[in-house]
Amino acid sequence: MKIRGKVAIVTGAASGIGRALAERFAADGAKGLVLGDIDGEGVAAVAGRLGATGLACDVGDEAQVQALAAAAERAYGPVDIFCSNAGILRTGDEDQPDADIEDSFRINTMAHVYAARAVAPGMAARGEGYLVNTVSAAGILLQVDSLAYTVSKHAAIGVAEFLAAKYGPKGVKVSVLCPQGVHTGMTAGRSSPAFVDGVLEPEEVAESVVKAMDEERFLIFPHETVYTYMQRKTEDRDRWLRGMAKVRARFLEGAP
Repeated sequence: MKIRGKVAIVTGAASGIGRALAERFAADGAKGLVLGDIDGEGVAAVAGRLGATGLACDVGDEAQVQALAAAAERAYGPVDIFCSNAGILRTGDEDQPDADIEDSFRINTMAHVYAARAVAPGMAARGEGYLVNTVSAAGILLQVDSLAYTVSKHAAIGVAEFLAAKYGPKGVKVSVLCPQGVHTGMTAGRSSPAFVDGVLEPEEVAESVVKAMDEERFLIFPHETVYTYMQRKTEDRDRWLRGMAKVRARFLEGAP
C-alpha cells in the first residue's frame, strides 16, 4: 500500500516511533492524519506542525480508540491505515505487581484488538486497508528484564496473526513492527541486551515500515538480525533458551 492519498491514524504519536511515522506519512502525501497519544499536549504540538488532527487518547480504553477512529472519519473520511503504536515497558519478573501486568496487556495487546474493532470491518467492506501493530522484537524473542512486556508482546503477535488470517482475504493487510533498540523515551536512560545490535533512530524505523507496507509484508524487522534470531529459536528452542538464560545472567546478575 502506498501512503499518498490515504487516511491514517497513528497512536503513540507525541514522540519516538509514532512521531516519526506521522512525519513520514505527512511527507509521503497522506490525505489526512489523526494522531493519538496519552500526552495530549505533546500530540497536539506534533499535529499542529504537520497539519494533522491530534487528540489525547488512552489506547487501553476502547471507547477512546473508537472516538479516535470516529474523529478521523469525520475529518477526512474512511480510515485506510491504523498504526497501533503506543506501548509501555514495566520491568520485573513473575512477582511484579498484577497491575503492571494488567496495564501491559491493556496497552501492548488489547489496544491492537480495539484498533481492529474500530476500523477493520469497514476496511474489509471496502476491500482495502492496513493495520500496522508495533510489537517489538520481544514479541518474537524475549525481554529478559520484564515478564509483563514479554507476554503482552507475544500475545500481540497472536492478535496480529489472527487478524491477518481473518482479514487478509478481504483486502486488509496486517504487519507487525518488531524493532530492537530505538532511541525513544522508552529506552532513554536504560541499558538492554537489545542494544547490542545497534540503536536505531525513529526515522529509520519509519522507513522500514513504509517499505514493508509497500511490499505488504507481515514481519517488519528494522534490525535484520532479529530474523536470524527467530530462525535460531525455531530450529532449536532448547538451545535458544539456554542462550537467553546466559544473556539474562550477564545483563541482570553481572555473570561473565
